[in-house]
Amino acid sequence: MSKISIKSIISILATKFTIFLTKTILKGGTTFPGKVALKLDKNILSKVASGYNVILVTGTNGKTTTTSMIYNILKEKGFSVITNNTGANLYSGIVTTFVDNYKFSDKNHEKFAVIEVDEANVKFITEKITPNIITVTNLFRDQLDRYGEVYTTLTKILEGVHSVPTSKLILNGDESLLGKLDIKNPVVFYGFKTNINENKTIDINADAKFCKFCKTPYKYNFVTYNHLGDYYCTGCGYKRPEISYGVDEIIDLTSESSTVKINNTEIFLSQSGVYNIYNALCAYSIAKELGVDDITIKKSLESQSSSFGRQETINIEDKEVKIILVKNPAGYNQALDTLCLSKDPFSAAFILNDNYADGRDVSWIWDVNFEHLNNVDLNEIYVSGLRSYDMAVRLKTAGLDSSKFSITEEYDSLTERIKESNNKKVYILATYTAMINYRKHLHSKGYIKNLW
Repeated sequence: MSKISIKSIISILATKFTIFLTKTILKGGTTFPGKVALKLDKNILSKVASGYNVILVTGTNGKTTTTSMIYNILKEKGFSVITNNTGANLYSGIVTTFVDNYKFSDKNHEKFAVIEVDEANVKFITEKITPNIITVTNLFRDQLDRYGEVYTTLTKILEGVHSVPTSKLILNGDESLLGKLDIKNPVVFYGFKTNINENKTIDINADAKFCKFCKTPYKYNFVTYNHLGDYYCTGCGYKRPEISYGVDEIIDLTSESSTVKINNTEIFLSQSGVYNIYNALCAYSIAKELGVDDITIKKSLESQSSSFGRQETINIEDKEVKIILVKNPAGYNQALDTLCLSKDPFSAAFILNDNYADGRDVSWIWDVNFEHLNNVDLNEIYVSGLRSYDMAVRLKTAGLDSSKFSITEEYDSLTERIKESNNKKVYILATYTAMINYRKHLHSKGYIKNLW
């Protein structure tokens, strides 16, 4: 064990005790213990993270799922690895993760930490530790009252990247904001090498429509979703970088799963949607950079289960209920596109909150293509959350039959209506705090075994 000060020892012991209390009494709580640790030792992160090969996962959408995929691949390979699997991705939550896993008598073996980090918190983490790898999944408009536009989010991430020029960046090459960055870091790109459909035009509400160098509208060889795809600029010649790890073929794409070829390796993904193909591709890329073989990656990704509100499936009486976290137009549209692949009738609940973690401004729901739901057999519509009436107005404006609406802010009432549904399959699309709170409700009723 490396030398550690008395102050740090006190900080670690106090934090471990706090973690014990929060887990046993509060049944959760991953942020407060880290605040205790930092109060006692502001440099505690650099000490408890010492010896880890750190992989930071950031970006707007897909952080939690991608982090879980990377973690599971490394575990499958037999590595010693930790992660903040509940999505506690702020500075104090990350400190909690490292302190919780800290051992005073740790042996000097190779170990990994796969850490999800909020975009605005990257700079705080890289002030204390130098990650081996930093990956950025994508950049979309999200929580406008906190982040502003996508360029602001990129600036926040790069503030952290500039502090660690030796960290390797593994970036989404289909994200036009991530090409030709003014950085010293080694960079590897992943992306799609095949189109999903014949679409070459991005939606009017897409997030980055203009060249970041000359402001000319981008052209596309193909679009995957939102502004992601094989882009190029006719004004200055800026184009998508060379892709090292790519999706070669989409073999099958349904509302429940997909089968793809990544660098000629066929992989089945139980999580549906193009965005989850991107998540798997990112995890594959990082695993390959760490020297993991294709067989191990394939085995792990094919056994990856959904959890914690990311397409998590829960049985409520005889109903198959799938919870999907939605927090911005890009992710919401992907969720709706996935629902539209369903060939069977289903019910859907739309839960909208406007707490700080959701973003106070809910005007973004008007950039979501709810109109697409007119093309599916959606015969029961439940609306809930703190802003349930805003959501109901949006759905009615989209052309959905308001006579099918059932509006309630009470989770007990929502659950009862789900039980009484005429359909076996129910999708719940919920913003962050709505997802957290409804999962707590289901946990209290015995429908979810593990809350965190």
